Amino acid sequence: TIIAHTFLTHNRRPSTEVAGMLLCAILSDTLNLQGPTTTEWDRLMVAVLSEIAEVDDIQFLASQQFKAKSKELAGLSAHGLVHGDQKSFSFKTDNFVGDVGFAVVETTDDEVIIDRLDELLPEIVACKKEKELSALFLAVVNIVELKGTLLICGPTELSLAKAAFGENCKITNDGAMMDLGKRVSRKKDYIPEITKAIKNGWEKPIHRGASTVDLKELGHLEVDPLDPYQRVVRKGSKLEPKAGEHFTVQSSN
Repeated sequence: TIIAHTFLTHNRRPSTEVAGMLLCAILSDTLNLQGPTTTEWDRLMVAVLSEIAEVDDIQFLASQQFKAKSKELAGLSAHGLVHGDQKSFSFKTDNFVGDVGFAVVETTDDEVIIDRLDELLPEIVACKKEKELSALFLAVVNIVELKGTLLICGPTELSLAKAAFGENCKITNDGAMMDLGKRVSRKKDYIPEITKAIKNGWEKPIHRGASTVDLKELGHLEVDPLDPYQRVVRKGSKLEPKAGEHFTVQSSN
């Protein structure tokens, strides 16, 4: 939006190709102008850019773009999903000092990602340990229905999620998932609530669950040379559930 506006303020017309790229970027970042961070400037630039890029059906373009993105995400490894769109935030209060990581996966089919829960949770813990984070979340956002699901890898995350988003949020899979309802934006919906909870005196619980694992037990990362997509996968981790078992969030460790 800013780049498109800069073109206009400098009295320059972007090429059809550039206008198309900028248009797709705005549609992606604003969830087709439906996300909570959408501004009137976004809507104005979409109207201008669609005219320059000769796009007649913006809805169709957005739907095709989201489908392509979701198809690519579905093929990513757990490592790729957890690390792909992740940011960390530093906090320092009387009760808590540390960094909280928050990753987001936006898709048209959230069930495809959620079905890999037992694969994703161990990777979230591993990433948390390797980056020395105090907590790490992964939110799966359905960009069609505009709803969010929070994946919770341990007691610390569960405690903070309850403090941030409310005790009444539906929690399933033995504490591994929280229904975030219509919350879909990390910038506007997730981090402000987490920040508020921490500043209001949230304290890290004593029990840490799987996060007590030693770094040496997290296995190693490798790329399958026969994989045409060159996906990075973790091998030999102690956290990987055995056949027929599920990853346990709660622990007395």
